[in-house]
Amino acid sequence: MHQRAVGLLLIALPFALASGALAATQAHGASAASADGGSGRAAKPAVAAAPAALVDINRANRSQLKTLPGIGDAEADKIVAGRPYLSKADLVTTKVLPAGIYLSIK
Repeated sequence: MHQRAVGLLLIALPFALASGALAATQAHGASAASADGGSGRAAKPAVAAAPAALVDINRANRSQLKTLPGIGDAEADKIVAGRPYLSKADLVTTKVLPAGIYLSIK
């Protein structure tokens, strides 16, 4: 019997979606504005851009898939139903996702 090899297929998820990172940046900006005597000058953000988290399209559950930009209930259901994928490009070639959504998350 021939077994279909399935590797880990990962899609990047921007780290900036974490509300804690955004709140920390906003709090830092507010304290810097009051520390400069209210001059209104914008402070440089103390938080550098973090690397993107990865989501395995062959193993992620429905709620993990929905954290990706452009992926809602219907798209997550299509991804789960079409498994396994040999490459992330299979999402477009098998018409699971439109090319525009795929390009935003690949």
